[in-house]
Amino acid sequence: MNEAQIREQAARARREFIRWVLLMAAEINSPTHSTLRMLLGVVQGAYSDATVLEVRRELDYLESRELMKVHVDPLNQVSCELTREGFDVAQYTVAVEPGIARPAKV
Repeated sequence: MNEAQIREQAARARREFIRWVLLMAAEINSPTHSTLRMLLGVVQGAYSDATVLEVRRELDYLESRELMKVHVDPLNQVSCELTREGFDVAQYTVAVEPGIARPAKV
């Protein structure tokens, strides 16, 4: 395995873990919407160099998988909420597809 492959694997693991952190934070914060600023703070607890763009990109990914609904208000402030499917994944009710680093249920 060369250096480029190792970097790509590390970047993939980071993206997948951030997605899991976002799902868990939104689930804990429900029933209210989770703001981008709040979610960024949570993600920065795991990755201190995480950026708004990185978190937003992963929110868009989760929305494309229909696990979250992302809202943008007229002032361009972002918030999100879990969908029914997102709650099921966060609460270990359904199997998770590849792309989200959900740990095994203990």
